[in-house]
Amino acid sequence: MYYIFYAFFYLLSLLPWRVFYMISDFFAFILQHIVKYRVDVVAKNLAIAFPEKSEQERKKIASAFYKKFTDSFLETIKFISISTASYEKRFTSNVEVLNELHATGQNVQIMAGHFFNWEYANWGVAKYGKYPFIAVYMPLSNGFFNKLILNMRSRYGSIMIAATQFKTQFHQYANKGPYAMALAADQNPSNPMKAFWVPFFGRNTPFVKGPEKGAILNNTAQVFVHFYSTKRGYYHMEYTLMTTTPNAYKEGELTAMYVKLLEEKIKLEPANYLWSHRRFKYEYDASKHATLLVS
Repeated sequence: MYYIFYAFFYLLSLLPWRVFYMISDFFAFILQHIVKYRVDVVAKNLAIAFPEKSEQERKKIASAFYKKFTDSFLETIKFISISTASYEKRFTSNVEVLNELHATGQNVQIMAGHFFNWEYANWGVAKYGKYPFIAVYMPLSNGFFNKLILNMRSRYGSIMIAATQFKTQFHQYANKGPYAMALAADQNPSNPMKAFWVPFFGRNTPFVKGPEKGAILNNTAQVFVHFYSTKRGYYHMEYTLMTTTPNAYKEGELTAMYVKLLEEKIKLEPANYLWSHRRFKYEYDASKHATLLVS
């Protein structure tokens, strides 16, 4: 059954790019205006993040977001059959930042946000970086799509570890030499009581502690990565070295540095962020969230 579905999506992926983007525009309109997929969440997030913008300006950002959202899914299908030459033409990065760290032998933690399109970014790190690349992912409930995505992401050697199996599998690769591991560090924490609370677009917001704890424990260099489209279907990934000495920072400072960079990059291109994700889900309460508030 897998191969039947795979054959269908493979044939679908052979459609020209311009056809894909016509389909993407259609589904973006359907999602936003007919299905109204999380339109209230998107509108609320944008109102919190950009109170200085007019309602019309925020609606324009929302419409651009839905196009990027559907583009990312259609581009993922295109990746099933895309040639290496076509991918190389459509992707650029300053990967030398990462490769210079490889020469030192230090492990790297790549701190990403929910930008578009992460499939381009995943291939970019694995294909052009010198490190063995470990990517932590959340398994999909649909078995076919989960297998399809895993096979696709592994094309250039990405080592995929399910978040649910991270504790039991990570050490197999961590002990083999220097590695680069990517984390989407802007996930909502499952327990805000155990989070770092950091100002994010003017609102105290919880961020998971795991990435910072792992960096300090393993003395892992921190690299922020921002990826964005330079024009439709073409992407650039920008690496920014945060630090090679994580142990020199006080508790919460690395997370605050990450959040500051994340906010700066979102402001550069507001529609390039996953606004359908409930980023401002929790309210800060000083009487309850006393773990740490980074100012």
